[in-house]
Amino acid sequence: MAKEYKLTRDRLRELEAELHYLKTIGKTEVAEQIKEARSFGDLSENSEYDEAMNEQARVFGRISEIEEIMSHAVVIDETTDAADENRVGIGCTVKVRDLELDETEVFAIVGSQEANPMENRISDDSPFGKALLGKLIGDVVDVEAPAGTIRVEILDVNR
Repeated sequence: MAKEYKLTRDRLRELEAELHYLKTIGKTEVAEQIKEARSFGDLSENSEYDEAMNEQARVFGRISEIEEIMSHAVVIDETTDAADENRVGIGCTVKVRDLELDETEVFAIVGSQEANPMENRISDDSPFGKALLGKLIGDVVDVEAPAGTIRVEILDVNR
């Protein structure tokens, strides 16, 4: 069975726009780079040609990657769990308090294609995301991390 890619509607639109750009403008630009590099002569020692061919491989690779993601995409409906607004689910924002450090942080729970830990966007497939999914405001959750177990309390959930 193929892997499912959980995406928000916004992320799906971003991927559609990127795919359109790559298939139209991106491919044309690379073709022009290759054409220009060929005009320089001997291809065996032509670094511009090598670079253009590498760029072409990157563009076609990214096109294939996006098409794979889109063909197995599952769009997250952020309003699906609206009946239980206090429960953590994909597409929601969770405010937690580290019980050991007494610090609060806010995380967005997203699909793996949208995860960016630097922006506090954590994947539902990550240990932290998995531990939080389905929990309610007020629950205390133990999260297994490389540095050891982290205990957090869920303070708030927003959709």
